[in-house]
Amino acid sequence: MIHHIGTKAERRVEKEFVNDIKKVSGKTTILFRLAEAVVDKPDGVVRDVVFSIVSEQTLRDLVKEYKSTGSAYQQKVQTMMRSSYSRHYRRMVPVILKHLEFCSNNEVHRPVILALEVLKKYVDLPSTQAYFPRSETVPLEVVPKDWRPAVVKSEKDQEKEHINRINYELCVLQALREKVRCKELWAKNANRFRNPDEDLPKDFETKRQIYYDALHQPQDVEIFIGKLQQEMKTALTMLNQTIPNNTGVQLLPKGGGWISLSPLEPQPEPTHLRLLKGELGQRWPMIELLDMLKETDLRVHFTDHFKSSTIRENLDRATIQKRLLLCLYGLGTNMGLKRASAGDHGESYRDLLYVRNRFLTKDQLRAAITEVANAIFRIRLPTIWGEGTTACASDSKKFSAWDQNLMTEWHARYRGPGVLIYWHVERKSTCIYSQLKNCSSSEVAAMITGLLRHCTEMQVDRNYVDTHGQSEIGFAFCSLLGFQLLPRLKNIHAQKLYRCDTSDTYPNLQNVLTRSINWEVIRQQYDEMVKFATALRLGTAETEEILRRFTRNGIQHPTYKGLAELGKVYKTIFLCNYLGSEALRREIQEGLNVVENWNSATNFILYGRHGEFSSNRQEDQELTMLSMHLLQVSLVYIQTLMIQDVLAEPEWMNKMTKEDLRGLTPLIYSNVNPYGLIRLNMAERLTIESAHIA
Repeated sequence: MIHHIGTKAERRVEKEFVNDIKKVSGKTTILFRLAEAVVDKPDGVVRDVVFSIVSEQTLRDLVKEYKSTGSAYQQKVQTMMRSSYSRHYRRMVPVILKHLEFCSNNEVHRPVILALEVLKKYVDLPSTQAYFPRSETVPLEVVPKDWRPAVVKSEKDQEKEHINRINYELCVLQALREKVRCKELWAKNANRFRNPDEDLPKDFETKRQIYYDALHQPQDVEIFIGKLQQEMKTALTMLNQTIPNNTGVQLLPKGGGWISLSPLEPQPEPTHLRLLKGELGQRWPMIELLDMLKETDLRVHFTDHFKSSTIRENLDRATIQKRLLLCLYGLGTNMGLKRASAGDHGESYRDLLYVRNRFLTKDQLRAAITEVANAIFRIRLPTIWGEGTTACASDSKKFSAWDQNLMTEWHARYRGPGVLIYWHVERKSTCIYSQLKNCSSSEVAAMITGLLRHCTEMQVDRNYVDTHGQSEIGFAFCSLLGFQLLPRLKNIHAQKLYRCDTSDTYPNLQNVLTRSINWEVIRQQYDEMVKFATALRLGTAETEEILRRFTRNGIQHPTYKGLAELGKVYKTIFLCNYLGSEALRREIQEGLNVVENWNSATNFILYGRHGEFSSNRQEDQELTMLSMHLLQVSLVYIQTLMIQDVLAEPEWMNKMTKEDLRGLTPLIYSNVNPYGLIRLNMAERLTIESAHIA
C-alpha cells in the first residue's frame, strides 16, 4: 500500500513538472541587463525600467523554472502522498495495526517498534486532531531528513515541537515496509514474514555432518579456504600466462582498467535444417496445437496427475481427460474457456468451468509438466541429440497483465505494467521449471529457486544467465549448493579481478587487478553461510527473502560480508576461465540463445488477448503460465518424435552434418496451427512411427 502511494505520487508530480518546466535560455545575459538597468535608474518604476529590458513573461518563466527544481519536487511528492493517504488509504491502518504485532531481533531497529506503538496508542484519535499531544514521546529516528520539515513543526514560543500525525504515520509505514522486506522486522504468527531465525534449520547443530555432506563441503574451514586459494591462484596464473597471446581479449589501462572483448566469429550455417523443416511440413502439415497436446497425453498420460479436489469423482476419466485438454488449451493459449467451448467437441462452457475449478491446481500442473519433460529425456536418441546434458539456461520475459493486484508492477526496462515469467531451459529446448515473478523481484533468487525446485530427472550442475541473473551473492550461494554459475556479462569491460593475497604479482593483469580477498571474513562466517545454503536447499526459507535480507539492509549483515567475499572469489575464477577460453564464451552464448528461442515461442503459444494476463488473481495468472508451459513442452515432445521419425531414414541421417546437429532444435512451430476451429476427436491419432504408443 505504502509503495503504491509513493510511486503514484511521483508519477503524477513528474507529469506536472514536465508540463511546467520551460528552460529559459540566456539567464546570465538577462541578469546582467537587469542589474545594469537597476543601477542606472535606481529610483525608476519597475514596469518602466525592468520590463523594458526583460519582458514580464520571461521573468515569470524564470520564477517557474526555479520553483520546478530543488526541494520543490520532493515537497510536491510529499503533499501528493499525504493527500492520497489521508483521504483513502488511512482508513486501513487501524485494522492493520490492531491485528499485526511486529518484532525485531536487533536493538538498532527498536525506534521503528516504538513508533508503531505510538501509532497504535493514538489510532482511534479523531482525524481532526492534526498533531500528537505534546506530552507524548515520539521517536523521530524513523523520519528521513527530507521529510522532517513536513513532520516537525517548531514554534518559537513553545519548548516542544509539534509532530504532524499523518506525515509521521507515512514515515513510519515507509520504514516498516523497508525493514519487513529485509526481515529486520518480522510479524508474529506470520509465515513468509516470520522470525528470520526460524528460516534456518533448527537441528543444524545435531545434524551438522549430514548437512555438510549434502552440500559436499568440508567441515574444516581451513580445508575449504585452502582449496579455494589453490583454485584462484591457478586461474589467475593461467590467465596471466595466456593473455599476451589471446587475440580476442585485451586488458587496457583506460578508465582505471578496461577489459576489451572481441565478438565471437560466426559459426558455419547449418545447410540441411531448412530441408528438414520442409520435410516435417510435408509429412505433418499444419498440425493443430490441440492435437499435439492430446497426442502427448495419449502417450505420456499426464492428465492422470489431475485429481478432483473433492472426495469423489462422478465423471468417468475419459470425459475428464477430454475436458482437461480443452481447459489446458484454452488457458495456455489465453483464449479463455468460453472460446475453447465454442468448438466442435460437444463440451459446454459450464462443463469446462466445472473441471477447471475442481481439477486444475498449480501443484498438479507442475507434476504434469515434470511428467512430459521426463518423457522427452527418455525418448531422445543420443545419435541425434547427443548425450544427456547437465546444463541449462535461465532468463525472464515480461508479459502484460492487469494492474489492480499486488503481483503486477511497472517494468523499468521494458516499460508498462506486467509480470515476469522466469524460465529454466536445458540445452535442447526443454523447459524444466517456470516461475511467476514481480518485475522488481530478484532474478538471482529466481535462478537459484529454479535450480533447486525443479522435479525433473535432469541433474543440473551449470547454469547460463545474463547480467541480471548473476551477482556476487549469487556466485557464493551457487558454489555452496554445487552449481556452476556461468553468466554473459554486459558490463564485462568494468569487471575486476581480485588477488588471492597481497604477495601475488601478475604483471600481465595489472590493469584489471584490485585488492586481495579478505579470507578472515570467510573463515569467521563459513558456518553461517552453510546454514543459509542448507535453508535454501531444504526450502525452509524463500530464496527471495534471504537475498533481500542481505541486500536491503543498510547495516551490512556479517554473513553478507562473508558471502560477498566468497562471491568475489568464485567470480574471479569464472572471469579468468571466461577470458581465457573462447570455447566457454561460445558455450554460454549458445545456451542463452536456446532460452531466447523459448521466449520467442511463447508469443506463438500465448496469442489470446494480445498475450496479456487478463486476471487480477495470482492463482489464475499462475494457471495460465503453467498451462502455457505444458503446451509448449508438449510441442517439444511431439516435434522430437517427428524429427526422430524423419532421421530414422538413412538418407536423411546421412545428410546431417556436424553443424546441422549442432543447430537442431525440437522447438519448431512452422508446421503448427494454434488457431482456427477447435476440434477434439480423441480417436484420431498423429501418425508417428518411431515411438510406440504407451
